Amino acid sequence: MLEITDHGPVREIRLARPPVNALSPELLAALLSAVQAAPREGAKALVLSGPPGRFSAGLDVPLLLTLDRSALTALWESLYGLMRSLAGSPIPVVAAITGHSPAGGAVMAIFCDRRVMAEGPFVIGLNEVPVGLALPPVIARRLAQLVGHRTAVRLATEGQLLPSAEACAVGLVDALAPPEQVVPAAIAWCESVLALPSHAYRATRELFQREVLAVFDQNPAELAGVTEMWFSAETQAALKQLVARLQQKKG
Repeated sequence: MLEITDHGPVREIRLARPPVNALSPELLAALLSAVQAAPREGAKALVLSGPPGRFSAGLDVPLLLTLDRSALTALWESLYGLMRSLAGSPIPVVAAITGHSPAGGAVMAIFCDRRVMAEGPFVIGLNEVPVGLALPPVIARRLAQLVGHRTAVRLATEGQLLPSAEACAVGLVDALAPPEQVVPAAIAWCESVLALPSHAYRATRELFQREVLAVFDQNPAELAGVTEMWFSAETQAALKQLVARLQQKKG
């Protein structure tokens, strides 16, 4: 489910779970392990990518609806572990957003240091509310850090999916590149920061990392609340309607 390529000191972790890189328990566990292993194995920077046209469609909702409470809690723990590992990575991390990136795809991206997205007819956003999920507080706080409070409220409550150009304009992504140049652009940025004086860069980056990591400690009961919300009658009904729509599209 992952393809790992080293570009000199920069390691690329490419999501490879067809057809849309939906986040399953196995993929989340593999991602968490790979992100944590990269610095131990000598990588100096990390690029998280996907195939052309699709970064990640987010959580694999049809699969997740089959999980019991214990298995779903374990999945949330993996997702929160991945978010925290990206935010607190000892090496710089770039999301090379190679295509569509709704919901969980956007979540992974916003906890990276930088986001480079493909130009063209691709969208990104946190569309949890329209499918019946309240945005978890840790994700809402991180979104506000990136785009400002007022824009975060609009994007989160309305569940907007933004075209790449608009996402760049509001600060949800940092740069755009032609689809075939997204990964090279992400690698080039990594190389540029690795060329900076290492102690000064690392110490300054850590100042801002502490601000990001602090959001994980503000509500210790958040994980339990996310699980309860998932199993609420309203959320379950909305998610089942979403799955029915997806099946109709396939048909």
